Amino acid sequence: MSTATAESQLLLDLATSVGREAAALVRRLRPEGRVPVADTKTSATDPVTAIDRASEELIRARVAAARPGDGFLGEEGDTVVGTSGVEWVVDPIDGTVNFMYGVPAYAVSIAARRGDQVLAGFVVNVADGREWGATLGGGAFRLDGTPRRVAAPAPPPVAHLLVATGFGYEPEVRAAQGESVARLLPQVRDVRRVGAAALDLCALAEGTVDAYVEQGLHPWDLAAGGLVATEAGVLLAGLDGPPDRRLVMGAHPDVAAEYFALVRACGF
Repeated sequence: MSTATAESQLLLDLATSVGREAAALVRRLRPEGRVPVADTKTSATDPVTAIDRASEELIRARVAAARPGDGFLGEEGDTVVGTSGVEWVVDPIDGTVNFMYGVPAYAVSIAARRGDQVLAGFVVNVADGREWGATLGGGAFRLDGTPRRVAAPAPPPVAHLLVATGFGYEPEVRAAQGESVARLLPQVRDVRRVGAAALDLCALAEGTVDAYVEQGLHPWDLAAGGLVATEAGVLLAGLDGPPDRRLVMGAHPDVAAEYFALVRACGF
């Protein structure tokens, strides 16, 4: 095993251990019924709960104890600039609205990167216990139960793609995204909106959906799930280069060029 591969595996091992602990905390703290909102972010409908914050505080503490020189970028707290060159990119609950309402699709997502290169990523669906992990160049795996490799299956034609997507929380942005989806919908099999980008990307890796498009993703939405998808053989792209906040598209290489052209033509 190369030094780089060994480092990535160590980072994944830590992400997995801490992610499982954070998921257990979220399960334990979630009350019966609807979870109350503690604060909002981009709009009045973009919530934060006290349990989001508790999950991130746990992850920060565990990472800092294990690797005190690393940086930290989380959705709910201040950015920490490290000295090691490794930065942790964390969404303590991806799919907070699902979490609030009890929709069983919300995740803890933890990635470690050096610069723009994600080295390791771990995603766990808190509600049902499914887990995915990946290391750069080492492949993607389901980690719940006996670990098994994940590889994106051969896709159907573009007209038969099942496409995962999501929407932002600012009304004017949501309206524009809705118009783009409306143009896309007649040209594919159907569209699914699960409400957690990390889970959408892991679904794309496994073939539960065939393609993906979303705008407005932050690094913590994309880092871990994106690595799982690419290590499973999926191509990810952005508006005019790598995926970024303006646009994230994903599909199997066999249909990626045609699908990406369609997404752009639909106005995303």
